[in-house]
Amino acid sequence: MLYLASQSPRRRELLDQLGEPHTVLRVDVAEVREHGEAPDDYVARVALDKARAGYGSVIGEQGARVLGADTEVILGNEVFGKPRDADDAVAMLERLSGREHRVVSSVWLVDADGPRGATSVSVVRFAPLDRAWIDAYVASGECFGKAGAYAIQGRAGAVVEHLSGSYTGVMGLPLYETSRLLRGQ
Repeated sequence: MLYLASQSPRRRELLDQLGEPHTVLRVDVAEVREHGEAPDDYVARVALDKARAGYGSVIGEQGARVLGADTEVILGNEVFGKPRDADDAVAMLERLSGREHRVVSSVWLVDADGPRGATSVSVVRFAPLDRAWIDAYVASGECFGKAGAYAIQGRAGAVVEHLSGSYTGVMGLPLYETSRLLRGQ
């Protein structure tokens, strides 16, 4: 049985695209970057922590496999998590406006054979965003619960000037890497 250690509806939908039957597990993992921890290492650690926490709850089940993932927007050395409120979302979008940033999405599979992981790094460049667009976007509510305060699969897709990498990775679950992990490659 495959378990997804995530409450994200996007991750569930993406995993459905692979045709992988799965059950969702609720895990409680602190998403706090350690002092001196590199952004990419932080993303991989949180994803692995989620998978391990989920596996710990089903470890006695024969054939149990748990998939954990984390996705973060990174500008320079700064990790943009989910906005705390509307002001935080506005500040994030203003900083991303007209700039290129990285989206790091890490996925880990934990089962009786141990952990295996993969990471997808995408580069996204936003068009310059005016304050009216930012205010309307934040008011739509789409920015909440999303790393970097945006959802590429929603309204924010219209301001992405360039994407190099994995579209599904930017959404939250890189399907190529996930599919390979699930097939044992």
